[in-house]
Amino acid sequence: MNNSHTDNTERVMSEDYPGGDAGVYTHREILTVLGVLVLSILLAALDQTIVSTALPTIAGDLNGFNQISWLVTAYLLAQTIAMPIYGKFGDLFGRKNLLIYAVATFLLGSVLAGASQTMLQLIIFRGLQGLGAGGLMVTSFTIIGDVIPSRDRGKYLAYIMPIFGIATVFGPTLGGFFIDKFSWRWIFYINIPIGIAAIFATWWKLHLPSYELGRKKIDYPGAALLAICISCVVLVATWGGSIYNWNSPVILALLAGVLLSGFLFVRVEKYAHDPIFPLELFHNRIVVTCILLGTAVGLSLFGTLTYLPTFLQIAQDVSATDSGLLMLPLSLGLFAAAITTGQIISRTGRYKIFPVSGTAFASLGMFLLSTISADTSMLVIDTYMFVLGAGIGIVMPVLTQVAQNAVPADMIGVATSGVNLARQVSGAVGVSVAGALFTSRVHTQLADQLSPSQLAKIGKSGAHIDPQIIAKLPPEIHHTFVNVFGVVLPSVFLNFVPVLAISVIIALFLKEIPLATRVSSH
Repeated sequence: MNNSHTDNTERVMSEDYPGGDAGVYTHREILTVLGVLVLSILLAALDQTIVSTALPTIAGDLNGFNQISWLVTAYLLAQTIAMPIYGKFGDLFGRKNLLIYAVATFLLGSVLAGASQTMLQLIIFRGLQGLGAGGLMVTSFTIIGDVIPSRDRGKYLAYIMPIFGIATVFGPTLGGFFIDKFSWRWIFYINIPIGIAAIFATWWKLHLPSYELGRKKIDYPGAALLAICISCVVLVATWGGSIYNWNSPVILALLAGVLLSGFLFVRVEKYAHDPIFPLELFHNRIVVTCILLGTAVGLSLFGTLTYLPTFLQIAQDVSATDSGLLMLPLSLGLFAAAITTGQIISRTGRYKIFPVSGTAFASLGMFLLSTISADTSMLVIDTYMFVLGAGIGIVMPVLTQVAQNAVPADMIGVATSGVNLARQVSGAVGVSVAGALFTSRVHTQLADQLSPSQLAKIGKSGAHIDPQIIAKLPPEIHHTFVNVFGVVLPSVFLNFVPVLAISVIIALFLKEIPLATRVSSH
């Protein structure tokens, strides 16, 4: 890479700032790096959504309807476990080869998943995909911290945020297309050309700062205990209230596992020579605030995004494909807000106002969504989704940017993984909480309004019923269910408003320090 000062290309961290140092990477070089990272992040983001529409087809083909939840759980569990480990390993050994390894792992999992002949095989290979996906997310966002100074980071992070919106909107649509035209196996095979392109682009175009590795002692006990603790949390969030009752022996045992492994993890990390997740991060007020904000936003956002398309399908009577496309206003709000926020931070160097205003906008958007019903027009719902998306777009990129700026260069990986891990785990909890509230309230409402024989036609609780089955119900039952659904789900959204409101208060305590105008090195 040409780092000569004779390069006429604009440098993103040079004379624009009084007293700023000339940087290493030019604007053109950074765009090249972002292009490489976009391929990697697209793999992980798309795979979270493209499988959703194919689950019934896959379960039918492999005769595994009783194991269908594991296709989601295995991926989520492996991805979450991998995040802090990749974050630390990147700090220890560098990130370029680690990113190639993550892409290769994800690619291998995709090939094997597409070739699976049994449900058990597919579950295992979905887990392998998840191990790669966790590395893709954390390593990619950390590399941005390696090549872009803090003050400019938000501007470039904003270019990446639309990937998640694109995956949310078009992932289910693309999955449905492959099922209709080809086979569910192509949902996994489509990753092959993208993955190969990502590996070659990373090897050829990604030039990162090098540093002496020395002898590194890996904290295996800490990594194992952290993996156990995260696994127990994710399984409680995934299984509680759906597969197992909250007071069942399985859930109680998992909760005990969270407490025990968490306690042992803290003890081990306290005395570890080079801990996998340094406890000193929790002494950093800025990082802790970013983690708390990421937790609040993840809890609310994932719970909403999971059930809002279902609301559109049942209450607004649209197809699964159309429900994904109707989420586009949320993605547009997120994209517009992220771009604007990044540009303003780059110009002013100030960031505290954005977590405060972002969580306030998200609170307003969530409250507005809690007022919708089956009779609400799509224009109004679109407007409310845009407000929520704008709030998320204002706050989400800033959290990673601020956390990375608050730690030394050799801790950027663990700081990035900490914020992403908080968002991921809280997202799983948010989906579980929304599902538990929704199931309970739907069951209560239906029991009050329908006879036992009518209830039998829509399942035990009516909470997880297929919209296609709902459409075929007798008119009087269909009308009742749609009305109940239109009342209950928005009331669930209302429960997330206090969470976001509290996050506004938390954001007020975020300490603002100068954003670096040059990239730090190990």
